[in-house]
Amino acid sequence: MKNRSFNFVLAATVLAGSILFNACKSNESKTTADSTNTASDTTKSPSGLTLPAGFNAAIIAENLGGTRHIAVSPQGDIFIKLGKPKDGKGVLVLHENNGKADVKNSFGDYEGTGTYIKNGYLYTSSNEDVYRYKLNDKNEVIDATKPETIVKGLINRKQHEAKAIVLDDAGNLYVNIGAYSNSCQIKDREKGSLGQPGCPILDSAGGIWQFKADKLNQTYKDGVRYATGLRNVVGMDWNKQDNQLFVMQHGRDALHDIFPDMFDTKQSANLPAECMYAIKKGDNAGWPYIYYDQYQTKKILAPEYGGDGKKDGDPTNKYISPAAAYPAHLAPNGLLFYTGNQFPEKYKNGAFIAFHGSWNRAPEPQAGYYVVFQPFKDGKPDGKWEVFADGFSGSAANTAKGSAERRPCGLAQGPDGSIYVTDDSKGTIYKISYKK
Repeated sequence: MKNRSFNFVLAATVLAGSILFNACKSNESKTTADSTNTASDTTKSPSGLTLPAGFNAAIIAENLGGTRHIAVSPQGDIFIKLGKPKDGKGVLVLHENNGKADVKNSFGDYEGTGTYIKNGYLYTSSNEDVYRYKLNDKNEVIDATKPETIVKGLINRKQHEAKAIVLDDAGNLYVNIGAYSNSCQIKDREKGSLGQPGCPILDSAGGIWQFKADKLNQTYKDGVRYATGLRNVVGMDWNKQDNQLFVMQHGRDALHDIFPDMFDTKQSANLPAECMYAIKKGDNAGWPYIYYDQYQTKKILAPEYGGDGKKDGDPTNKYISPAAAYPAHLAPNGLLFYTGNQFPEKYKNGAFIAFHGSWNRAPEPQAGYYVVFQPFKDGKPDGKWEVFADGFSGSAANTAKGSAERRPCGLAQGPDGSIYVTDDSKGTIYKISYKK
C-alpha cells in the first residue's frame, strides 16, 4: 500500500513538473488551448453585449444585410461591404448622427468582403476582383458608377472565396486568396484520401498576393505571391509598430471524419489552433503539410502527408511559427490593431480579433461568436488574450448549439477612438466606446 501511494505521488509530481516546464518554455499566448479568458470586471450594455467595465456597446444600425468588412473615414462616414448585394447594392455608406447611422448611399452590384480607405480612395473587393473609388476632400465617393479595377480574375471556386484586403504605406495592396480545399486531398474532405503531391492549389491560392495599389487591371502575372501556406485568411491588418502584415488563419477541419483511426471526436473538435501570423515576404506557414497543435505547442505533420497526430511537421524549420494561437474552429474574420487614445492604455497597439464562431466542434459545444483582445508589446503578442465583447449569439445555449443570433465579422476604428463591429447574420453594426 505504501509503495502504491509513493508511486502515485511520484507520478503526480512528475506530471506537474512536466506541465510547468511546457508552460514556461512557450509564450503564454501560444499555449492557449480552449479555456475562455474573460476580463474579471464586466458589465452588460443595453445592446446585449458584455464588455469590460467602463465600456459600452451601442447598436447604431440594424438589418443591413450580411455586413462583412468595414472602414470609417476621418469625417465619420462608415463604408461597409455586404457579402451579397441587398436590393442590388453591395457597398453601403452610412452616416452617424445622434447615436444612429443611416444609409446615405449604396452602390456596387457585386458580392464580397474587403473594404479599405487609403490615400484618397475607397478600395473594395468582390470574390474575384479588387476595385477602387476616388474620394473627395471630405472622403466621399465622387462617382460610384465608375470604379477602377485594380486586380481582376482571381480564382473563385466557391470555397474560401472571400478576398480580404489591406494596404501598407508603401503603395502596396495585399489580397487573401483562400485555398479552395480543406487540406489539399486528392478527394476533398473524403475519408482516408491522401494529400495531393506538391499541392498544386498553392500556385494560385492558399496565400497572400501583393499588387500595386495604383496600377489598373492587374492579374496574377502582375502580382507577387507574398506569402504561402495559408489555408484561408479573412482577418488582416497592418501593424504600424513594426511595419508588418498580420493575418488570422482559419485552421483545417475534420481530423476525425477523415482519419478516425488517428483522431477521436474530441481531438477533432479542439484541433488545430486558429493562428495569428506575422508575415514577411517569402514566408511559408505550412498549409496543407502541417497544422499547429496548441496543446503540444508545435507544428504537426498533417495526416494527409504521413502524420499521425504526433510527428514533427517541421524538423528543418522551414515554416514560420504562429505569433499567437487560439482555440480551434472559431473562424477569425476580423483583425484590428488599436491606435486610438480613447481606450485605456493597455489597449494601445494591441489587437482586436472578431471570431465569427464555430460550426464543427461537435460533439463538444460550439464556441466563439465574440471579439477578443490580444495584448501586444513592441509589435509582438505579449500575454494572454481575453474575451472583450461577448453576447453576440444571444445566449450561452445559442453558442453551444451554434445557433448564434449574430456573428461578429468586421472591425474598424473610428476617428474618436471608438471601434465598430459588424455582424453578417442580421446586419447589425455596434459602436463600442469607453468612458472613464
